[in-house]
Amino acid sequence: MDGIIMLKGLIFVCLIASSTARELRVKDQGSIYNHTLATILVEYAATVYVSDLTELFTWTCPRCNDLTKGFQILDLIVDVKLCLQAYVGVAPDLNAIVIAFRGTQATSIQNWIADLFWKQLDIEYPGMENAMVHHGFYSAYHNTTLRPGVLSAVKRAKELYGHIPIMVTGHSMGGAMAAFCGLDLTVNYGSWNVSVMTFGQPRIGNAAFASYYSKWVPNTIRVTHEHDIVPHLPPYYHYFPQKTYHHFPTEVWLHNLGFGLLAYTVEKVCDNSGEDPSCSRSVTGYSIKDHLWYYGVRLGGENPGFCRIVERDLAAYGTVDVDGNVILSRDIPASVLRMNVEPNEDGRLM
Repeated sequence: MDGIIMLKGLIFVCLIASSTARELRVKDQGSIYNHTLATILVEYAATVYVSDLTELFTWTCPRCNDLTKGFQILDLIVDVKLCLQAYVGVAPDLNAIVIAFRGTQATSIQNWIADLFWKQLDIEYPGMENAMVHHGFYSAYHNTTLRPGVLSAVKRAKELYGHIPIMVTGHSMGGAMAAFCGLDLTVNYGSWNVSVMTFGQPRIGNAAFASYYSKWVPNTIRVTHEHDIVPHLPPYYHYFPQKTYHHFPTEVWLHNLGFGLLAYTVEKVCDNSGEDPSCSRSVTGYSIKDHLWYYGVRLGGENPGFCRIVERDLAAYGTVDVDGNVILSRDIPASVLRMNVEPNEDGRLM
């Protein structure tokens, strides 16, 4: 009996000691948060949820206005089987290529499985020693019709408009795919002017992956909101720093201070660890509502349909593969952009 008590005590002491283990810190090359840009990109992350492909492709949907007015889509890619959607287009006001990935459809069983099927860091990220990622998010970008469609559109956009900036965004699962896309464009396709901004993104890899990602895509902002549950998933265990999921930096945590009429929103730029304990990790993640609202913009499907797709009068622009996936494509005159072709200090085009 005494031996059992001693064993329990030893286990308890070990758990206490492990819980105070030093957390791994991700090497961050630095990124700059811009509030105005965030309020623009969150609208792109919202519009990609639109299921009416005609309204979305022609940028006439109810969400396709305000800060995104004037945007023109080059390619709209829909993976019907897996209920995935993304678009690539040009934004004259940003003088940039914008890529947006749709997040989880609230009633899409396929997306929920991909979001909730948390196998612990089950595949290695190619070309990076010890970098482990979640296969569901990795495959959603790399092993579906989205990746070839996005890469083809980006290549065509560069041919039309030159090496203007590329901005990649997405919400929830779309944020995870946006991160993989930004890394793919930088590492495998030599794009040096890529920035990524995500909203309510889950963790997608371990600390080794986070450091690798931060090295290659330093201009990345992960926006989190109050008690949004998704950025807390899959769980982070600081007492197992080598084996746990780990966010990459830089997080910007939106949260309210004060009460009633005196309440105001704080946009806290967090540290370079990726897991700042004074940011969203300082609160419990339990809210679906906080996940669906960022900067006053609602993110998510506009109706309760199961991966609903509406397509009208787009035969001239569209192709459908053997699996029923849809790709709508067109060229836009280069005059759409106010292109800045003056070289900057290092000789690159701005």
